[in-house]
Amino acid sequence: VLISELNLFSVFLFFFSTGLTVSYSFRWVYYSFIMTMNQSSMNILNDKSLIMFKSMFGLLIFAISGGSMLNWMIFPYSSMMCLPLFLKFLTLMICFIGGVAGYLISNINFFSFNKSLNYYLVSFFSSSMWFMPSLSTIGVVKHPINLSFKLFKNLDQGWFEFFGIQQIFKIFMNVSSIIQFIQFNNLKIHLTLFVFWMIFMFMMILMI
Repeated sequence: VLISELNLFSVFLFFFSTGLTVSYSFRWVYYSFIMTMNQSSMNILNDKSLIMFKSMFGLLIFAISGGSMLNWMIFPYSSMMCLPLFLKFLTLMICFIGGVAGYLISNINFFSFNKSLNYYLVSFFSSSMWFMPSLSTIGVVKHPINLSFKLFKNLDQGWFEFFGIQQIFKIFMNVSSIIQFIQFNNLKIHLTLFVFWMIFMFMMILMI
């Protein structure tokens, strides 16, 4: 990234996302291994699920080997990279700052007044992945959701409920009852069809 032809804003976003990732990872490690459990001693927690272990082990092997193979496929040869001392230690400084930020966030007392409520819009904008939901999810899903709400309000909860599925069900029930009534009169049906057949044959003979 540092030797590529990216502008300063793209480089800033890359390192800022790296710092947030380190902060999240440090918080996860702190909550999992260092911080005491905020539960009673009656709760039994363990990490001995064989299914989860197999899944995580497979992901670990494929992540390491796949990353290595992809690196050798994209960069088949090694090139000389000459960076200043500041850029060499920039990644380590970002990781250190992200770890410190994650540690400080982990020690926030949630039972006290949350000062982020004073800046609710800033907190909401920062916690909602910035402008990504507005450009990706909300812009795509908004119109189909509005259309589905209108269809549900006007059709499913309107006259279509009576003249649609309910009316079709009523018609099917009436037709099935008529068919069932006819099936109980087999002899009459047979004689009636025989009379119709004789009339049809008589008409055919007259036409000849």
